[in-house]
Amino acid sequence: MFDFANYGELVALVQNSIVAAAVLGIVGGLIGVFVMQRDMAFAVHGISELSFAGAAGALLIGANVVLGSLVGSLIAAVLIGLLGAKARDRNSIIGVLMPFGLGLGILFLALYPGRSANKFGLLTGQIISVDIPQLGLLVTLSVVVLVALLVVWRPLTFDSLDADVAAARGVPSRALSLGFMVLLGLTVAVSVQIIGSLLVLALLVTPAAAALRVSSSPLLVPLLSMLFGFVSAVGGILLALGGSLPISPYITTISFLIYVVCRIVGARKAAGRRASARLPLQAAR
Repeated sequence: MFDFANYGELVALVQNSIVAAAVLGIVGGLIGVFVMQRDMAFAVHGISELSFAGAAGALLIGANVVLGSLVGSLIAAVLIGLLGAKARDRNSIIGVLMPFGLGLGILFLALYPGRSANKFGLLTGQIISVDIPQLGLLVTLSVVVLVALLVVWRPLTFDSLDADVAAARGVPSRALSLGFMVLLGLTVAVSVQIIGSLLVLALLVTPAAAALRVSSSPLLVPLLSMLFGFVSAVGGILLALGGSLPISPYITTISFLIYVVCRIVGARKAAGRRASARLPLQAAR
């Protein structure tokens, strides 16, 4: 399965992809915390389907795939943000957009006369496709998302944890929700280039879910989520260089294993707390 001959040369060849994956893992892990707090994991998948359609359309007409992915993601994000204020409405809209986006993307790929590897890469990611202009675009979009999240961190956290109380305190919940959806759309768009549209949840949901299993600290959870996203993305690329499989299985496997370990650790910590709580009761008896 693995062949690490000339590994150093291969790492040098895909250094742009490694940098892009590192940035994406950090930003994806950070925004994933809010995705989990706002219960929007399903929305990530819905946006990724429209992102896939946009990328496939760009591939068909010979345009920039990242820009096509960006257009598709933003259309989906704005539609979900405007029409899905309530969870039930949001899930209905996502359920409508997902098959439409996937079907449209498959249509574009069926019409595309080029290499099948380009088609497959939109679904599962590519490790050697990030050139200097694309890397600049990916990093720029990631920095925009990161800075915007830091600016709205406090009100967005307040709105994510208790939207009704936040609205009563004057927090512009609807504007925040729409803005967050746009940021999520940008993140999904840059993720498609690395991990593919079908597996984007591995970087935007799983790291945050793992972090929440081992901590509830408002500081530690984002830091752990970013660390887990970074390790999954960069580790997946480094393993893929020595393997014969696409990048996405490695990233998703690392991300899943991190989640499993965190879930086990979290379960043991919870069991320890319950045991500690029972000791004073037993002593009192």
